Amino acid sequence: MLACVAAVAASACTQTPPNPNPRANVPLQTVPIDLPRYMGRWYIIAHIPYFAERGFVGSYAQWSLRSDGKIDDRFVGHKKRFDTPPAEYHFVDTIVPGSGNAQWRVRLFWPIYVTQLTVYVDPDYRYTILGYPDKSLGWIFARSPEISDDVYRSLLARMDAMGYDTSRVRRVPQLPSQVGRPGFESPGGND
Repeated sequence: MLACVAAVAASACTQTPPNPNPRANVPLQTVPIDLPRYMGRWYIIAHIPYFAERGFVGSYAQWSLRSDGKIDDRFVGHKKRFDTPPAEYHFVDTIVPGSGNAQWRVRLFWPIYVTQLTVYVDPDYRYTILGYPDKSLGWIFARSPEISDDVYRSLLARMDAMGYDTSRVRRVPQLPSQVGRPGFESPGGND
């Protein structure tokens, strides 16, 4: 995913602010997933913004299982405005054996890989939370571009319980009516 490109550059080029969460040092725990059921389109409801994904609206990930067992991972989003042509980035992910399909090695470009963790998926596969091992990056995804505020707050509470600094999480506008609302990332890329 495009998010993973940022992980490499962010760790190499910038300092993540200290995480004030008292559970910040507790390692993330993955959850096993039913891989075929997990495939498909997932809308990026919220994330910890970083340079490569910042400022996108209407963004989503599209995961497809390949015949070789790897995953085609496509990030699609509109830069700053819904009326701009969508940008698309393609990555190839490899499932880490023994991880219950929850840990993926994402190939940004050969030979650079990063780790992506599935740390939550609801029983109906409507919502999922992905993380990065050091918690500098995290995402809330949903099958629908819009979720209720109650569901969003419950997913954010899960991230908090995992040790994330949830004050850094911003909602991604998925509909034009969400642009400029409090708590949403600015389409200009600034919070």
